[in-house]
Amino acid sequence: MKKWIIIVVITALFGWAVYDLADKESQESTPSEEKSSGTKMVAEGESQSTPQNGLEKGQKAPEFTLTRLNGETASLSDYEGEKVLINFWATWCPPCRAEMPDMEKFYNETDIEILAVNLTGTESARGDVNNFVQEFGLSFPILMDHDSEVMAKYQVGPVPTSVFIDGEGRVQSVILGAMNYDIMMQRYEEL
Repeated sequence: MKKWIIIVVITALFGWAVYDLADKESQESTPSEEKSSGTKMVAEGESQSTPQNGLEKGQKAPEFTLTRLNGETASLSDYEGEKVLINFWATWCPPCRAEMPDMEKFYNETDIEILAVNLTGTESARGDVNNFVQEFGLSFPILMDHDSEVMAKYQVGPVPTSVFIDGEGRVQSVILGAMNYDIMMQRYEEL
C-alpha cells in the first residue's frame, strides 16, 4: 500500500512540474530557456552584463536574508565572491531526499557554498527538518523560509529547484527537479 502511495505522490509531483513548466513557457514570449531531459536550463547566449536582478542567465541573483536552522542569520550577500548553489527543498519531497546524499558529497568535494533553503511553511513541524538533517548528516547551511518569501522571489514551483550562481553573484543556471552528483559537477564546471 505504501508503494502505491509513493508512486501516486511522485506521479502527481512530476505531472505538476510538467504542467507548471508548460504554463510558464506559454506565458513567456522570449526563447531564453532550453529544455533537456525535463530540466530547465537558461540559454547560453544571454548577456553576462545584465544589471537588473532576476533569474535569467547573467542577471544578479535576488538578495535575501533568512534564519539558519541553528538560529543565526545568513544573507546571499554574505557569500559575495564565492560560487553558490541555492537549493529549495522540503522534508516531504521524495526527490529532495534522493538528491541529498549526492549534494553532501558535492559540498565536501568542491569549493561551492550550498544554501539549502527549506520551505519551512510547508513542513508539519520544525522537528522534521532537524531529523532530516541528522538522518542525512548534512553539513551545509540550512536556511528556514518560514513565510515562503524567498520561494516566491525565486519563483519556485516544483521542489527541488536549484540555482547555480557564479562568483560575481550572477545566475548561471536554474535546475528544476532532483540532480545527481554528475549533474552538479557539470553545472559547477560551467561556473
